[in-house]
Amino acid sequence: MELKYGCNPHQVPAQLTIPNAAHFQVLNGNPSYINILDALGAWQLARELKEATGKPGAASFKHTSPAGAAVAGSLSDAYRTSQFLSDDDLSPVATAYVRARGGDRMCSFGDVAAVSDVVDPALAHVLKREVSDLIIAPGYDPIALETLKAKKQGQYLIFQIDPNYEPPEMETREVFGFELQQKRNTAKISKELFQKSVTSGGPIPSDAIETLIVATIALKYTQSNSVCVAYDGQVIGMGAGQQSRIHCTRLACDKADKWMLQQHLKALDLEFRDGLKKPEKANIMDQFLLWDELSDAERKQMSANLLKEPIPITAQERVDWTRQFQRICLSSDAYIPFRDNVDRANRSNVQFVAHAGSSLRDSEVTQAAEQYGMTMVHTGLRLFLH
Repeated sequence: MELKYGCNPHQVPAQLTIPNAAHFQVLNGNPSYINILDALGAWQLARELKEATGKPGAASFKHTSPAGAAVAGSLSDAYRTSQFLSDDDLSPVATAYVRARGGDRMCSFGDVAAVSDVVDPALAHVLKREVSDLIIAPGYDPIALETLKAKKQGQYLIFQIDPNYEPPEMETREVFGFELQQKRNTAKISKELFQKSVTSGGPIPSDAIETLIVATIALKYTQSNSVCVAYDGQVIGMGAGQQSRIHCTRLACDKADKWMLQQHLKALDLEFRDGLKKPEKANIMDQFLLWDELSDAERKQMSANLLKEPIPITAQERVDWTRQFQRICLSSDAYIPFRDNVDRANRSNVQFVAHAGSSLRDSEVTQAAEQYGMTMVHTGLRLFLH
């Protein structure tokens, strides 16, 4: 299949080789090289979430890593308001995607969406209103397909993939004329992976284990190094592709803090001027949550888009609000090498931590978790992706 271009518009020609035409179909649009990379990564993540939890799974992918991922679940009124959602009744697969996209709506702008289940009209209606470039799924309701084909003046990319397709055991890639081969990462992420507690806390509650499963599967499809913070079956902060693990942790926790603070009463009280689109409102909300870091000019510009002067969230209010969220989980794609990661996680009220273990400073890292009352488990599994 001829592709629009490679990673950049000047990289032509580009093409995709499909092992069997029945495995993958482009139902609409003209994809590029990056579209294919993101779609196939996102699909594997969404499918594995469904396999591991039994619930519809979804991923919101950008630049070969998930901006968000989630399984189907309920949506609180505060969450709906913070995400500028309507009061429409949503199907399970639609809630999975809404939760995945809402994990980091800034990074999900122009995303590749993937869902484990057939796309129904409810999900198509959600996607119609979002800035998204592509959807990949195992099938489409006819009404949903027609809705999506009309998106972006008919240029919205729609992929269908055979849910039963399994690639060969060995995978191959070429870099600078050199060919590399390895066995695919077929490691299964299940509840058994989170049984080896190294702290004195009791057993991990089943809902927290499900959240750790979601976070860890998301890491499996995230460019390394990576650290993921998750809550209630959805990713709320992904720190991806950093050379230092502490930078991954800071990035993931900063995003998680924003996700929680978006639902603060002062954030929900923002009144936007008429005519602003959803992405513009999201940008203003993001600036509001960074109030202390803004210059006077930035604050003035932000306030110009609001009908009344915003009331900043104080430092103590931020701490108090974050502490209301229980069973926040953090997973790392490899061992945690220093306790500074645990110190930062505590500030975001992380209560459950999973990492591979076997660091030279395991005892120091475990002691930090014990100090904060966290439950820490060693999975013994590294999940690097490059």
